[in-house]
Amino acid sequence: MPQRILIVDDSPAMQSVVARSVKMSGLTFDEFLFAGDGRQALDILGKSPADLVLADINMPTMDGEEFVRTLLADPSLRSVPVVVVSTDATNERVLMMLSLGAKGYVKKPFTPEGLGDEMRRVLEIVQ
Repeated sequence: MPQRILIVDDSPAMQSVVARSVKMSGLTFDEFLFAGDGRQALDILGKSPADLVLADINMPTMDGEEFVRTLLADPSLRSVPVVVVSTDATNERVLMMLSLGAKGYVKKPFTPEGLGDEMRRVLEIVQ
């Protein structure tokens, strides 16, 4: 079972919504980590590996697209699965993020059940 989850979003309110939804999804994580952009997320992952990352796309400093590219270019981090959680869910954007290496995609607004289903799929958890 996963132990640590990193939530990457520039909105503290959305970080809280995502964390609460994860808790309501039925999945259990021992520790929640938070970052306001991709650069902070990479810094955190360099010190504290996570079992799953939930990342927004539209963020300052380093957006979700650059974050996924940079994460997957790092041999020590490329095994960390990323699920994108974004309001931008055009077919082109979803396909682009998945082609960059994101393992899943959840459109905001979402339900705890929908988020949980995608996390389970990505983590290959069988209910």
